[in-house]
Amino acid sequence: MSANEDPRALAELLWGLRKPHTRGPRPAFDLARLADTAVKVADTEGLEAVSMHRVAAELGLTKMALYRYVNGKTELMAIMIEAAVGTPPDLSGAAGWRAKLEEYARGLSAAWRRHPWLLSITVGDRVMGPRETAWSERALSALTDTPLTERERLDAVMMVSHHIRATHPAATQGTQTWTDGSAAPIMRDLLLLNASRFPLLATTVAIPSTTTREFGLRALLDGLERTITQRTHNNGDAQTASPPDPP
Repeated sequence: MSANEDPRALAELLWGLRKPHTRGPRPAFDLARLADTAVKVADTEGLEAVSMHRVAAELGLTKMALYRYVNGKTELMAIMIEAAVGTPPDLSGAAGWRAKLEEYARGLSAAWRRHPWLLSITVGDRVMGPRETAWSERALSALTDTPLTERERLDAVMMVSHHIRATHPAATQGTQTWTDGSAAPIMRDLLLLNASRFPLLATTVAIPSTTTREFGLRALLDGLERTITQRTHNNGDAQTASPPDPP
């Protein structure tokens, strides 16, 4: 966020607390249409194509007229995120906390596949809107019946979210090119041709396997399941233990 952007002003915009302009002509568009227009530009041409001038032109406005809606590019990006993240997945049909978190992870990954540019602008210290916040709320609901503390539940959700982010193709591009992307076949061939120099990688890429995302999520949830099971068992023992004899 740039120095001239006020986090409180951004919060007012995203959460519907900003008072509308009373001077000048009545706005011809609402924020939803503005955000959808910017999202379409980012989806088709990349985030670098999005600017105040470009979005204004798409709407038939001047750049200065766009400032009646948002105070700058930071606010433009913020309403783009709100429009693009969509509604979090419905977890009510999944049985148990683990299946619910798996469904949440699939939904998060799908949102980032639809809008790959989201990865680069949903990081750092920033104000989030209600739609984006709803994703974390929905994921936390998967763990309400577990013996984890409130903070542990949030930590678990953050671990799942960070894992999906870290293993998303747009996030790993250029760092593990033998696992995903258009360069993967070339890297596999190079590794196989140079197996004497890279014996472990050459062996690995020659064996079909699950993706890093699936393997990592399974390992992460396995560890969480052990913690929950142990905590549940210990709580059960404490509840069934005989009370001490009276003095």
